[in-house]
Amino acid sequence: MKLTGRTILITGGSNGIGLAFAKKFLELGNDVIITGRDQAKLDAAATAHPKLVTIRSDAGDPAAVAALAKELKDKHPKLDVLFNNAGIMVYRNLATGGDADALVSEIDINLSGPIRLVAGLIDVIKANKGTIINVSSGLAFVPLQAAPVYCATKAAMHSYTISLRQQLADHGVEVIELMPPAVKTDLAPVPDDDNVKVITTDQLVDLTFKALERGKAEIRPGQANGLRFMSRVAPNFIAGQLAKGSKALIPRS
Repeated sequence: MKLTGRTILITGGSNGIGLAFAKKFLELGNDVIITGRDQAKLDAAATAHPKLVTIRSDAGDPAAVAALAKELKDKHPKLDVLFNNAGIMVYRNLATGGDADALVSEIDINLSGPIRLVAGLIDVIKANKGTIINVSSGLAFVPLQAAPVYCATKAAMHSYTISLRQQLADHGVEVIELMPPAVKTDLAPVPDDDNVKVITTDQLVDLTFKALERGKAEIRPGQANGLRFMSRVAPNFIAGQLAKGSKALIPRS
């Protein structure tokens, strides 16, 4: 992937992983646009990094995604990198039922949002021979029982990204998948397990950029690569280990 001279949109870029990547891309001289739902966080990011362009948008709202796509095409016609990063992770107890709308909210944000945004921006991305980066997770390979909907969305994103890459190959569009391991962010607490190696956002960015420089299409930093390997050679064992490690995180009600 060409890492300089790009016009980049990063969804969910006001904090965490998204903001860490936004800062790195800015350092390399790119034009960077970030979105987020929290205006205060967007304002804070813009204050700390004045070259950032911020747009308030909700990845889970179809109307907001459509408006975002229109604004980008109107005001940023050189857009050539779409970095689908926005996402939420919620620990859930499926045995208690729960509100159906709340249960599918992760699907709306983590899966439907990126699919809608790709559809809305595909013309400009193709015209600019651009790059799409979809953030899934190492948990796309082995689910964490405490986060059943989140893991399902990431498995679906992995499958979708493979098909997207295949269909856009003849259009000169590069499609990359980033599959982070456990990262220290505000997304959700990770299992209290000595076997889980949590990395920082800076470490994730460093590992990812090294892979981008090598032209990797599927990037599995740290333990994400181990999860993929174990899902193939010992699927029942690794699924059982993650189930045990995350059981205490399941809400009681």
